[in-house]
Amino acid sequence: MKRTDTSNPDYFHQVVDCQWGCPAHTDVPEYIRLIAQGRFTDAYMVNRESNVFPGILGRVCDRPCEPACRRGRMDEKPVAICRLKRVAADHRGDISGRLPVAPKEKNGKKVALIGAGPASLAVANDLMPLGYDCTLFEAQSVAGGLMRYNIPAFRLPPEVLDEEIDYIVDMGVTVHYNHRIESMKGLLDEGYDAIFVGTGAPRGKELKLPGRYDSDNIFIGIDWLESVAFRHTDRIGENVLIIGVGNTAMDCCRTSLRLGARNVKVMARKPREFFKASDWELEDAEEENVEIVTNHAPKEFVIEDGRLKGMTFELMDYVIEDGRILEQQVTGEVFIPCDDVVLAIGQENSFPWIERDLGIEFNQWEEPEVDEVTFESSRPGVFFGGDSAFGPKNIIWAVEHAHQAAISIHRHCRDESLTDRLPPLLNLGSRKMGLHEWSYSNSFDPAARRKMMHVPLESRFDALGREVELGFDAQQTAQEVERCLNCDIQTVFADNLCIECDACLDICPTDCLSIVPNGEPEELVQRLKAPVLEPDQPLFVSDELKQTGRVMVKDENFCVHCGLCAERCPTAAWDMQKSLLNFPQAADYGSPIGDTPCQQRKTG
Repeated sequence: MKRTDTSNPDYFHQVVDCQWGCPAHTDVPEYIRLIAQGRFTDAYMVNRESNVFPGILGRVCDRPCEPACRRGRMDEKPVAICRLKRVAADHRGDISGRLPVAPKEKNGKKVALIGAGPASLAVANDLMPLGYDCTLFEAQSVAGGLMRYNIPAFRLPPEVLDEEIDYIVDMGVTVHYNHRIESMKGLLDEGYDAIFVGTGAPRGKELKLPGRYDSDNIFIGIDWLESVAFRHTDRIGENVLIIGVGNTAMDCCRTSLRLGARNVKVMARKPREFFKASDWELEDAEEENVEIVTNHAPKEFVIEDGRLKGMTFELMDYVIEDGRILEQQVTGEVFIPCDDVVLAIGQENSFPWIERDLGIEFNQWEEPEVDEVTFESSRPGVFFGGDSAFGPKNIIWAVEHAHQAAISIHRHCRDESLTDRLPPLLNLGSRKMGLHEWSYSNSFDPAARRKMMHVPLESRFDALGREVELGFDAQQTAQEVERCLNCDIQTVFADNLCIECDACLDICPTDCLSIVPNGEPEELVQRLKAPVLEPDQPLFVSDELKQTGRVMVKDENFCVHCGLCAERCPTAAWDMQKSLLNFPQAADYGSPIGDTPCQQRKTG
């Protein structure tokens, strides 16, 4: 095998699995260490640099970082990354002096942002400090988009939303509330230099079965949640069926309980392993005594004398192999009575307001043709991001789309190539403080993942907006931060200093190091001290060592970044170095048009 190219930022980035898994590449281990030191404000700013909404995402993120966390491979439960993000947000100090600032002198370029959801807000966050005149158009009376009216207040309190949205809007964004854009052509005629569409996926999917349109007690999930959020709906029947098992379905079933339902069933067509809802969403719903019924396919809405009486379901049986359904068959039929039905089977884009003769191309599913790198549509100067670009995902994806779209808008307004992007930059810095001392907590803590405290079940339903999760207390925080393996503190090896004394191999607690003859990957892995359990995790392979011509190999999957190899090495061939990656944003592309100086990004 060739020597590992550690000059490529991707190598060290892939070792930090949580940061690699996060769409916005948040420096997770760094902010966890800052929390461990009680530096909550600094931890919040590290978060905000990439994900823009730490307080919001600390409550409702889909947590793509956590399945990637290597701690989960050791004791089944990853570090509670999302929970710790909330700790930083809840306990931060005054950050007003550390937020981006819009210059008094504008650069003369105007950008229209359609929809005040996370994508449009994050674009404004990146462009306002560069002197752009950003105008936001929102159909509702308040900003937030689906974050506000599709995520219930008992999960995401309005005051958390308002605070983080205001950080952006208060830079001077012009906002037109209760202003629905009815014509893209009309907006284009207003002379904006660029337009960003961040309208989400606002149309809930229908279930066109017999009886669907014969009752007023059958609701579309996202529309119903919006009606609840704006206090247009304040009650529901005692017996409720929720059709679908995504996160929206979990919000619908738990909201139903708070509006008076006593018996709520979530109806799933397939077995549990095929559910789209996050595990923790399912657990929270079941804790509140929601019944989740599997293998029931909706067949008919039963209406008698104009009233909904219930639904008929087909009972399904599946043949499953390697996580795939090979066969399915109907084994019976059952009627389940109910007073109301909420349909939560998915969401779709909706662009009736975009004329089809403007050069904005749509595919067969009526989704816009959007470049996956630049986020530009087929019409130059018109960009899409978030759910409106590629369909429903989650908030953190919308934020990353926004960062990339803001870069493209900035370059478009400078008449520069949109595809010519800056590469990520890598800096390495030693964490050595002494012969056996490191500037981070490097001992492996065997503690189990801490459990989030919740409002007692008997008190949850007193008020619709009572937040259920209470956050970690000081002791839980102190224990959870120590579970982090500090994956960003890299073991950096200088092969020219190695004398092959095997001291590092002897002291390594996980057998992740081996000195072996080189060879093809298939034969090399057979010589390692421990079997390779994660083929996708990169191996480090050194140059040939000068004593024997063998190579040092490190399996990054097993490393706990304890630093013992560096402490034991008599020649300092090993060192523990923090890898700091900078993923370029719009502010890194130079000064905007005109003489206005570029407002550089502020880090924590």
